[in-house]
Amino acid sequence: MASPQTLDLGDRRLLAAWAVDCAERVLPLFERAVPEDARPRDGLARTRAFARGDIEASDMIRRRFETGRAASVVRDPAARAAAFAAGQASGVAHMSAHALGAAAYAVRAAGLGRPDSDELGWQIAHMDAGVRGALRRLPLLGTDSSGPLGSGLLASGGLAVTIRALQASVLEAP
Repeated sequence: MASPQTLDLGDRRLLAAWAVDCAERVLPLFERAVPEDARPRDGLARTRAFARGDIEASDMIRRRFETGRAASVVRDPAARAAAFAAGQASGVAHMSAHALGAAAYAVRAAGLGRPDSDELGWQIAHMDAGVRGALRRLPLLGTDSSGPLGSGLLASGGLAVTIRALQASVLEAP
């Protein structure tokens, strides 16, 4: 049985595009720290191609871990969070809930690298009706253990605070 955190292919494509938008905003934090490592940028380009329908989900799923592995080569916390944001975005083809992980890591990266930014506000403002609808179909953080919204890294600390704020914003929006 499929996880309720997966959603259908159309929703995954919508959420992948939004997740890439979120992750790309903080990608320069990674690229300044490790300019020779193109894995996050390449992964986001593949994810954008998936969102357009140019790459099949199976191809993305096979390569989804490549992007996030870039976090292991950098010590700067903002750069690491930016790499994790890209990695989470790359995982949306596999499971829609990773879009919330991408957004949460982007908020963390921005907070560490650009403390005066309102990344969460930007993310909420840049959700169209399709993205909000897809996010509404995901289970609330901590209510389903079959994916990233279970009891793992996204369910505690600042990442959880961000995801709860994102989920509350889509529940409140028309």
